Amino acid sequence: MKFGVITFPGSNCDEDMIYVLESILGQKVERLWHKEHDLKCVDFVVLPGGFSYGDYLRSGAIARFSPIMQEVIKHAENGGYVMGICNGFQILCEAGLLPGALLHNDHQKFMCKNIYMKAQTSDTLVTATLDQDKAYKIPIAHAEGRYYISDEGLAELNANNQVLFRYCDEEGNVSSEVNPNGSLENIAGVTNQGRNVFGMMPHPERAADTALGNVDGKALFDSILAQVSA
Repeated sequence: MKFGVITFPGSNCDEDMIYVLESILGQKVERLWHKEHDLKCVDFVVLPGGFSYGDYLRSGAIARFSPIMQEVIKHAENGGYVMGICNGFQILCEAGLLPGALLHNDHQKFMCKNIYMKAQTSDTLVTATLDQDKAYKIPIAHAEGRYYISDEGLAELNANNQVLFRYCDEEGNVSSEVNPNGSLENIAGVTNQGRNVFGMMPHPERAADTALGNVDGKALFDSILAQVSA
């Protein structure tokens, strides 16, 4: 598996992602620049967190028009794997590769803390080997993380089993009290109908190193690698 990690102006989690993929998981990684039109034959594209183009207009709204996004869209349309974390999730929604949108947090504040989330499906690379009864502790850091979609879109997401994660408490209970940003139905991540594009607001790359005292996020990457090597 060859990963490609895109750097946009304002990305600040690209090196974190590269470190986890290369140093912890032992994978090949290509650094991709936002002005390029070459994905360098990668199998799996990652759009990292950060503040692409200063989050002007809306988070991800300008990055969606970066030259490399033309190639990412083609890659996804051809069945290639794409994952967006936080700002990357916002970009994928702006590009139409994932349904819905990320709005300002309902409390209008930037949040940076650990939350708990639980997998909602086993039918994706990212969640296939996760324990659906387990609450995974993963950091969030965002001001525009409130997932929104129309009533029709929400019904379709649920009917098609496209919700990847929901925010929960330490025991795995999903409720409005533990919703950190006002996301509809506590949604923390979704996939497309083709199940090859993934987006989530929590940062698994920030919870994948034993030196940080938390490796819950590594389970997501292990799940990806287990499926592609099976």
